[in-house]
Amino acid sequence: MGQNSTMFSASKLTPEQKDSLHAWAGEGATISDLQTRLKDEFDISISYMDARFLVLDLDLKLQDQKKEEEKKPEPPALVPTGTVNLTMDQVALPGAMISGRVTFSDGESGMWMLDETGRPALDTDTPGYHPSPEDVTEFQVQLRDLVQKSGL
Repeated sequence: MGQNSTMFSASKLTPEQKDSLHAWAGEGATISDLQTRLKDEFDISISYMDARFLVLDLDLKLQDQKKEEEKKPEPPALVPTGTVNLTMDQVALPGAMISGRVTFSDGESGMWMLDETGRPALDTDTPGYHPSPEDVTEFQVQLRDLVQKSGL
């Protein structure tokens, strides 16, 4: 088809190049990283598919990405502060009479709104989060005060 595409073979690599590939893989390099480093350090241009085959042919041990994700530090545990803080937006969200943000006593936060019929809605930043009954009561009290102050 006009283009001569031959596969790259691991047999074309020197022992030093093979050692470098093993070292890079041990450092956490991805297939794409190996491909780039071969080009940059040894002036060997290969396709991504050829790099994948090199990984298999040389039995390179690539780091599992999931292991890297597991190493991420856990976010600090939220400590209840005992207060609920409510703010109101200068410009309400579309479809809302008023809207704003709330931070509950445990540090969780989210957006709140009252729609045109006066129904409240809460969209927390953490999916599935439910504030404590005490926080809900405090939120309702503050929301009522906020609505009264706004003149709605």
